[in-house]
Amino acid sequence: MTVRVERTFDLPVPPEEVWEFIADPKRRAEAISVVADYDAEAGGRKATWHIELPIPFVNRTIPVETEDVTREEPRYVKFVGRSSAMRVTGEHKIEETEAGCKLHNRFVVEGSVPGIERYFKKHLDEELTNLESALREEVGVVS
Repeated sequence: MTVRVERTFDLPVPPEEVWEFIADPKRRAEAISVVADYDAEAGGRKATWHIELPIPFVNRTIPVETEDVTREEPRYVKFVGRSSAMRVTGEHKIEETEAGCKLHNRFVVEGSVPGIERYFKKHLDEELTNLESALREEVGVVS
């Protein structure tokens, strides 16, 4: 089973402000609640997320090697995260509007350990809410 979630945020700020947040692997990692820690390349496209999932059979932190595989500054970034337990793909597309911009988000999680996909099926939408909250705080927009 593969878990997919898509959500769009309307933000009353210029696209460049959203790009600064969404193109930064550190900021993306900090917004995800299951990321207990991360190591990121300075100014780079790679980060290792150390995730903790409250599921049976996973009693350790799982390192997920993430990398931005596509960047079309300042409008689009796609990253892929790989580990022995899962693969995650995230895409963020910024669209300019009259009032600021829209941020289109798509996440796909494919688990290879029992319980991973079930966990994300229940919680991936919450993680997008966390991402939206962190982004709004970063750009100074109250929900």
